[in-house]
Amino acid sequence: MGKSTHNSEKPEYFLLRPEVEKAYGYSHAVKIGNHIKISGAVSMDDEGNPTAVGDLEQQMKNCYADLDKILKHYGCTFDDVVKEDVFTTNMALFLEHAGYRAEIYKNHFPTGTWLGVKELALPELMIEIEMEVYKTN
Repeated sequence: MGKSTHNSEKPEYFLLRPEVEKAYGYSHAVKIGNHIKISGAVSMDDEGNPTAVGDLEQQMKNCYADLDKILKHYGCTFDDVVKEDVFTTNMALFLEHAGYRAEIYKNHFPTGTWLGVKELALPELMIEIEMEVYKTN
């Protein structure tokens, strides 16, 4: 019999900003086995206040900075991302700045969906990025 994988399949939850996440009612990431699901990252400070208000490009960079922290927590990089979904309140503006993603994904792009939405959790937020990761051992 091989090594039991029972323990590795137990969900591991990670909170990037525990106070904010508890207030809104979500966990920023959960790892089950080799799979990690990451909640949508937005441009906010540690108190949950929107940052880079009115600047979609900087909001996008702030999202990726938070996502990078979560990936590092699990010993991952953007190379391990297999799905990336982007939600934006201004698709035309996002498309102008989407080239920045080539600095994030240097080796290959993940699968993903880009959705234009009417609004996000707070009116100042213009972009939200969520990810799924597959971590190889």
